[in-house]
Parts: sequence; C-alpha cells; structure tokens
Amino acid sequence: MKDYYVYILSNKTNTVLYIGVTNNLERRVHEHKNGVLEGFTKKYNVHKLVYFEMCGDIKDAIAREKQLKGFTRKRKDELIMQTNPNFCDLSLQWNK
Repeated sequence: MKDYYVYILSNKTNTVLYIGVTNNLERRVHEHKNGVLEGFTKKYNVHKLVYFEMCGDIKDAIAREKQLKGFTRKRKDELIMQTNPNFCDLSLQWNK
C-alpha cells in the first residue's frame, strides 16, 4: 500500500497558500523549494510546508485536495492553526 499526501505550502509572510497532492512529500517539497517546478509556487515564492495529511488511496487524496481548495481562506487558516499555529515550515524538522 502506498501513501499519498495532501499538503499546503505558504510563502514567507503567509499571505499565499498552495494546495497539492503527491506520493512523496519530501521530494515534492524539495522540488518546490528549489524552483524545479515552473508555475504558481515558483512565481510567488511559495515553498514553506505548513500543513499535510496522509491518505492511503490516491482517490481519497485527490478528493481531499479538492475539498481543501474549496475552503475559504479563513477555514484553511483554521485548519493549519490546529496543528501549526505559528505557520512554521514543517519540512525543517526532517533529517537531511
């Protein structure tokens, strides 16, 4: 069984949020942080991991991603603050 992750990234000032899904969270965050991926996160310097959830099924992960994208900004902030009230970069805790 493979794990999938729904994640939220923010920028330095926490004014921009990006929601994505991946099967390898560390690799994906590394790609965002190093500008490997063209697009929104690179353009707006959004590479701070502030929230993630693990799912056991890709369909569930995609459904959750869509659900989170439908949340208001206030509700997204509330979700993040439940586990990360200071919007810290959670990826900094990983051993490199």
